[in-house]
Amino acid sequence: MSHKLPLRDRVEAGRLLASALMPLQGQPDVLVLALPRGGLPVAAEIARALHARLDLMLVRKLGVPGNEELAMGAIASGGVRVLNDHVMQYLDISRHAIGEVERRESAELERRDHLYRGLRPLPVLRGQRVIIVDDGLATGATMRAAIQAVRQQMPSEIIIAIPVGAQESVAAVARLVDKVVCLFTPEPFSSIGQWYEEFGQVSDEEVQALLRQAWARESGKEGHHGA
Repeated sequence: MSHKLPLRDRVEAGRLLASALMPLQGQPDVLVLALPRGGLPVAAEIARALHARLDLMLVRKLGVPGNEELAMGAIASGGVRVLNDHVMQYLDISRHAIGEVERRESAELERRDHLYRGLRPLPVLRGQRVIIVDDGLATGATMRAAIQAVRQQMPSEIIIAIPVGAQESVAAVARLVDKVVCLFTPEPFSSIGQWYEEFGQVSDEEVQALLRQAWARESGKEGHHGA
């Protein structure tokens, strides 16, 4: 397996991260939370290797009107909203414009929650060691929203696991959590996709399939122990 950039794909990224997280293998209080959709193939590999539970932290980027790739903030499950004041002031974005984007993204967040989770209850984070996983860290707005949403639920520890990230964003996120595991911080950093050979869009169907596999494995394990 290559330990150099570019990474082959998200699966390889997950396996490399899992190797770095091996001290947590088999610990019952470890919960892996993926940021869908791109973070899920990475997180699924980590959860499998660590024999840990896998679930989702739904976050939606709030893109600048007319330039949706640029994040002016993010929203997450639990009514969390994180705004990038620097971007908003620089581009002079109105409260009305933010509200419009937030309404649209909130609807998509609810759609995905229903689609991916169905009637499955939200995981209990209190007292757990939570590993938040994505396929990379660019501005960090999405990850900051995820951290805030997780923090509200009183975990015992928050660990961020990312294959690749912009140095400044990784350093900023590190101040908000207990630990960051990041394999590569190349500079200059323009996009996450540039550091992968394969970086296709992850479909809703792929997300559902990965979750079904992980949840079936968990229920089988619980059944085996008579839980």
